[in-house]
Amino acid sequence: MSTSAPAPASPSTSVFSRFVAWLPATVTRPVRVFAWLSFIFQVVLIGTGGAVRLTASGLGCPTWPKCTDGSFVSTPEMGIHGIIEFGNRTLTGVIVIIVIAAFLSVVRMRKERRDLFWLTLLQGLSIPAQAVIGGITVLTGLNPYIVGMHFVVSIVLVALTAALLFRVYRGPKGSVHVVPSWYRIVAHVTSLFVAITVLFGILTTGAGPHAGDNSKDVPALRNGLDPEFLQHLHSWPAYATFAATVVLLIGAWVVGRAQIPVVGATVVRRLRVAVVLLIAVEFVQIAVGLTQARLGLPELLVGIHMVLAALLVAAMTNVILSLTVPREVAAPAAESERAGAVAV
Repeated sequence: MSTSAPAPASPSTSVFSRFVAWLPATVTRPVRVFAWLSFIFQVVLIGTGGAVRLTASGLGCPTWPKCTDGSFVSTPEMGIHGIIEFGNRTLTGVIVIIVIAAFLSVVRMRKERRDLFWLTLLQGLSIPAQAVIGGITVLTGLNPYIVGMHFVVSIVLVALTAALLFRVYRGPKGSVHVVPSWYRIVAHVTSLFVAITVLFGILTTGAGPHAGDNSKDVPALRNGLDPEFLQHLHSWPAYATFAATVVLLIGAWVVGRAQIPVVGATVVRRLRVAVVLLIAVEFVQIAVGLTQARLGLPELLVGIHMVLAALLVAAMTNVILSLTVPREVAAPAAESERAGAVAV
């Protein structure tokens, strides 16, 4: 009885198999690099989007998806505004490449690291939505509420990429609490204040002088709210955020000493660094906010304020994720601390 030899794999199947085998099976340097690039370019996109608005280039490309009715790219007739707006659109293409690379870098470990898989997938799925919202923004003539929605999605993407960066370095979500329940409650309340601050900041910008276009229809591009009142309203949750963060900062040292035998000194130190970073961003953000308000909202300071809002959300995400660690991280650290205490 003869047996037939198995059919040879097709060249395309062989190439695909080699490609899959070439992808990282664990968190390696390429995974970390693409996580960093994902985060950095989401922040940069907020900066370039702010530049579009602050240079009155929002309608530099007056239609979408083309820049003009007859061209996908900006034309000399569009001037500097067309270049700025088209440059911002082009950056989305760069981010698409980075997101695909980030997804491919973790897809092989989708069973072991589902957190990385979903974070990269969600980022990828959000890009078409962000592009469509950007298109609606142009087609509605820079409707201030659509512009605000565009910024909200960008901020959410910053949080997602900050979480991706954290998980790449710190591992999957843990079940061991680094701090007591009251501290976790304060941290989550602080994150709520951050969200409210960002939302009121969007409304304040929508009521201010930077409409995104310098045409005669600028008044129609404002949301009609009182900008002076909104500036004060925007500052209240910002100050509440700062006050709550001071509590977190003090608490990180007070409760941290008691938690070191439970989760280890390294874990507590990472939380302290995260809180220090958060309060540092808030301090700079408040300083820039007060300065821009007193100087009549100069474009450069408003742009810096927008980028700092993204960094604030990232820093807050870092703090929230630092509240728990995997048991396999806490157990050895705690055992080491206890061994050290016995030795002493």
